[in-house]
Amino acid sequence: MSTDRAPFAYPPAARLNLVEQIHGHRIADPYRWLEDPADPDTAAWSQAQDELLAEHRAGWSERAALRDRLAQLLAVGAVTAPVWYGERGFFQRRAAAQDHAVLLVIEPDGAERVLLDPNAADPTGATTLDWYYPSPEGTLLAYAMSVGGTEEPLLRVLDVATGAVVDGPIDRMRHTAIAWLPGGEAFYYSRFLAPGAVEGDDPKLHRRVYLHRLGTDPDTDPLILGDGSPRGRYFMPRVSRDGRWLTISETQGTDPRNDLWLADLAASPPDAPALRAVQQGVDAMTHAHFHDGLVYLQTNRDAPRWRLCVADPVDLAYPNWRELIAEDPGAVLEDYEILDGPALRTPVLLVATTRHALSELTVHELHTGEEVAKVALPGVGSLGPLTSRRDGGHEAWFSYGDHTTPGTVHRFDARDNTVGLWARPPGAAAVGDVVTEQVTYTSADGTDVRMFVVAPGAPATGPRPTLLYGYGGFNISLTPWYSPMAIAWAEAGGVWAVANLRGGGEEGEQWHRDGMLAHKQNVFDDFHAAADWLVASGTTTPGQLAVMGGSNGGLLVGAALTQRPQAYAAVVCSAPLLDMVRYELFGLGSTWAGEYGTADDPEQLGWLLSYSPYHHVHEGTDYPAVLFTVFDGDSRVDPLHARKLAAALQHATTSGRPVLLRREGDVGHGNRSVSRTLDLCADELAFLTAYTRRP
Repeated sequence: MSTDRAPFAYPPAARLNLVEQIHGHRIADPYRWLEDPADPDTAAWSQAQDELLAEHRAGWSERAALRDRLAQLLAVGAVTAPVWYGERGFFQRRAAAQDHAVLLVIEPDGAERVLLDPNAADPTGATTLDWYYPSPEGTLLAYAMSVGGTEEPLLRVLDVATGAVVDGPIDRMRHTAIAWLPGGEAFYYSRFLAPGAVEGDDPKLHRRVYLHRLGTDPDTDPLILGDGSPRGRYFMPRVSRDGRWLTISETQGTDPRNDLWLADLAASPPDAPALRAVQQGVDAMTHAHFHDGLVYLQTNRDAPRWRLCVADPVDLAYPNWRELIAEDPGAVLEDYEILDGPALRTPVLLVATTRHALSELTVHELHTGEEVAKVALPGVGSLGPLTSRRDGGHEAWFSYGDHTTPGTVHRFDARDNTVGLWARPPGAAAVGDVVTEQVTYTSADGTDVRMFVVAPGAPATGPRPTLLYGYGGFNISLTPWYSPMAIAWAEAGGVWAVANLRGGGEEGEQWHRDGMLAHKQNVFDDFHAAADWLVASGTTTPGQLAVMGGSNGGLLVGAALTQRPQAYAAVVCSAPLLDMVRYELFGLGSTWAGEYGTADDPEQLGWLLSYSPYHHVHEGTDYPAVLFTVFDGDSRVDPLHARKLAAALQHATTSGRPVLLRREGDVGHGNRSVSRTLDLCADELAFLTAYTRRP
């Protein structure tokens, strides 16, 4: 790769002569000092990186125009599908000028009213509404807000009619779910332990399930499940709509399997439910839903693409599960709703599936599972979660979107199997001549992989600047959804490609497992093959090809740039995991060992070392231009990963292309304000534009 500009000086970074012997491997860690953000040397180095970024950003001539266009595309706002409890509906909507969506309630007479407005609560945009759960009757609302991206919220309960807070705050509520009992007097929830409760360990990694009665001290709530559970357990309680059945799903970190517990609340008291195992020690995921005296079990047990079974909750032995919707060998069962009520002659199942990451919707007879209709969708794209009335009925709602269509909300009517528009986003933005196609390419081991390609509608006269995006992990599927970045890039003449790599969920659980643990290299091979296809097809050239990913996708592009630096001109690596030897020691890293493996195991350490980006940087290499983006409030993936690899690349690269670090305060890994998103995306696109213009 040729030099684009004269060499420049990077901020000095001491290289430690630190080498450890771990399971027979000599592992160097020259930048371990950058793990501590409070160290004065780390702070000085970070400040110098801020100044270096500002110097380069001043030369990104197209940033202002890109920011303006992104602002127009984001100004469409957003709207979500409603959830219905009692006679009230709850949904979120964001107007063009708002940083965050507002939670609204639909009253029985159809009038809408603002219930929670994070923008009013904090005009700085640093406060986010993390989640909310209405009571079964729609009279109360449990909700949680957090500040600065920490995702460590306080739970409060408000009276929906008056807006008054009637309970809370309750702390230590990260990553929980609320399961209300009928009447709204109590709910089940999970909470991590108090500081100092676990000697020598982070209490945030230890959770238990409790029952909370409104108006009582949460520290006296009765323990329901989890006493003595190991670190990294997550719990998801649910109560059936008739209040009789309690289920609790228990997982170890992000492992792709769960234990499932069931209690009959008619036969045991709510504060001491007699829990029995539905599934325990089984290498599969199963979720339960109760209807009309039966339990419906959505499971990938003996069905990697998922299926739906039904059983009597009194006897839930696996041989007694009756298959209702069989596994489709070409599609993944994603969601379903049971629709009933006096307006229907017979109750039905509304079933959402994805076929190669594109959504389909079908109607089935409830008792036999027989398909009776295919539902016409608004386009070829993705559906959001299905919702229906908690108390039953013939209606369902869902969101629809694709790469160039903002998410709209639609209402399905089971009386005639029709779909009608329920809500559009409040704003509008004209999209230029941009088209999307899905292509199939072959990975290194012969596996077919699919990719979405968003491009200008006008025929190409030659290779174009191209951005390849991927994730490839944790069973997360990259399905089409409205993307202002993709649109702005394509309108400017570029190609935006999204690869559905192994490790994701696009083709079911086996697709996921083919990209995790010992098979993680498959993900990187799929990504390299996508890049090769884009070049071989004439879409782009290595000098015009950039890659981007965040979180696990940051690991992906970190591996891509260290394994094949010559293949890519520029890289955006956001909130990444990069030191895979020490990732378990920080943030939530220890809960991901089921996905990556653990350095405590000699064999698994070998897997991690084989691709860990930080450990595969070689001096004297022409590395691509790299922009790391990190967030100081990130409590999932510590910014230390980006600091360490940035320092290593700045020391090693000979290309003359910059390695830059962009950091932000008061934001975290997930939810963030639109204004902060706008500036981040503008910087990323301007950086990519600056380094993908030559053939």
